[in-house]
Amino acid sequence: MKTLLALSKIVFVTVLAYTLMLNIASADNTTILKFPQDISYHSTGAGVEVAVLYGDPTKAGLYVVRLKLSAGSKVIPHTHPEEIRTMTVLSGTLYFGFGDRWDEDKLKAYPAGTFFTELPTTPHFIAAKDGDVIFQAVGIGPSGLIAAHQ
Repeated sequence: MKTLLALSKIVFVTVLAYTLMLNIASADNTTILKFPQDISYHSTGAGVEVAVLYGDPTKAGLYVVRLKLSAGSKVIPHTHPEEIRTMTVLSGTLYFGFGDRWDEDKLKAYPAGTFFTELPTTPHFIAAKDGDVIFQAVGIGPSGLIAAHQ
């Protein structure tokens, strides 16, 4: 009897966890699936393109965006207002530096597969020095990009 009770608790917890994951993954209970060829990017200028995969980064709530930097592009020092955001480099090597002034010597190479967090109001800058880069950001909006004073 104890084994059956323990097993039923495990099944209940597993089903509950799965249900919660589905609700987190899609607020309207619709599965979202985007193959690479289905992702449409929009240019923001200066060699940067953005695709919103989930949510709306301009509004409150979870969002997922994918960003492409073309080879040689640079993003000036800036901050983001959300509490925290996570980043994953999907392809290429992202060069990332901290500070409110552009400093090539502060750029560190983050190769594909790198995961990191960006803390709120921490000025940073990025570049694609060696080739094209694709990375993904996940955060709780509203998000934005606030240029640091140069």
